[in-house]
Amino acid sequence: MHGSLTIGQLAARSGVAPSALRYYERLGLIRAERTGGNQRRYARTELRRVAFVRISQQVGISLEEIRDALDSLPSSRTPTPDDWAALSRTWRERLDEKIRLLGKLRDDLDGCIGCGCLSLQRCTLYNPGDSLAGEGPGARLVLPRPPAVAAPSASPAGR
Repeated sequence: MHGSLTIGQLAARSGVAPSALRYYERLGLIRAERTGGNQRRYARTELRRVAFVRISQQVGISLEEIRDALDSLPSSRTPTPDDWAALSRTWRERLDEKIRLLGKLRDDLDGCIGCGCLSLQRCTLYNPGDSLAGEGPGARLVLPRPPAVAAPSASPAGR
């Protein structure tokens, strides 16, 4: 355990409260060794895992998904840059979609609020006559539209 970190040192280095670190450990996101006195000691490599958890949470990834991703890393050795790159490739498409949505929100939000109407029923710029209501709930101009579902046909056998 030479060169390991106490929970206080890991908290200070990572910017994460000790209570959150204990929670991360309970969820299996990070690992600690125990001393003879039952005190936690963290390998310095856990700093990268904590940073990964924090950044992933900031972009809206659930702790369960983060745990699954971390579980894909080798447990018998310190992950290499190639290991981290392979992990990031699994999220690339999802993160690219989040980036696209955030950009659209940023670009469209100021235009909508800039008109001052604040009414989707009367908006003549983006949604005249609330025409988008027929497409379903939610932000129809921002969120990807679901594929069209064909209406079930009445079969003669069912009559």
